[in-house]
Amino acid sequence: MKRILVPTDFSNNAYSALFYATRLFQHQDCQFFILNTFDVKTPLLTSRIDTSKGDLLYQQLRNESEEKLTETKHSIVRDTEDFNHTFEGISVSKKLPETINKTIKSKHIDMVVMGTKGVSGVKEVFMGSNTVKVIQKIEGCPILAVPNEFDFERPIEIAFATDFRRFYSKEEIHPLLEIATLYGSAIRIMHVHEEEGLDEVQEHNFKKLKEHLKDHTYSTHWASRFDNKADVIKAFIDKMNINMISMLHYKHSFMETITQEPVVKKIGFQATIPFLVIPVSR
Repeated sequence: MKRILVPTDFSNNAYSALFYATRLFQHQDCQFFILNTFDVKTPLLTSRIDTSKGDLLYQQLRNESEEKLTETKHSIVRDTEDFNHTFEGISVSKKLPETINKTIKSKHIDMVVMGTKGVSGVKEVFMGSNTVKVIQKIEGCPILAVPNEFDFERPIEIAFATDFRRFYSKEEIHPLLEIATLYGSAIRIMHVHEEEGLDEVQEHNFKKLKEHLKDHTYSTHWASRFDNKADVIKAFIDKMNINMISMLHYKHSFMETITQEPVVKKIGFQATIPFLVIPVSR
């Protein structure tokens, strides 16, 4: 059974991500863990009275969190009655990235799915700040970021962006291959390059990647790193009718570059399709 973690702040965006995940894996047995984290902001507790107030606030927030989780579970069960999916709510008073990492280990999570839209909803932002923080800090689990109110469509065209600077094992790209196998997807390798040709290391990594993809339909497409990143990605998505884009995330990777705040604000790119991010060891 596939085990999927979906963080929620009870927004429409968060529910859309949950809904998308149930559709993406509609033909698989899945257990979904719906996670809500809440923050108890109280002043320094210096007396018994203050402690009592802090305890009351914590209990109030926890009750609200659990009630909304129950409502969310009822809604998604109703929307997925034809699927073999089960749902469990988790309510925790801790920071989101820390809680996600702990839950991945304790619940043996296979994938994290979350919405991309930040609280501000600013269109110029690539992803919401919570999503970016999770991508930056997640360990050992793929993250699927789903745009706000994205209608489910079969991911028959998946882009995989790479510069071939790192060797990818078949195990590392398993999340990508799994989805491609489920839908018979074509994988479009988007090579983001600085030079016109590949050096020896890149040639080796490209050869190995092709070996991993031998059972799949794939093609390679070249894009210059010196071009505007937003324009390159958007043009490629539009031209190839891409339904999902995937990258590996590691130190100095292309994914790391575009999730750093200064770059995120400058490139003026808003995620418009689901984004599969696969963290790998540094």
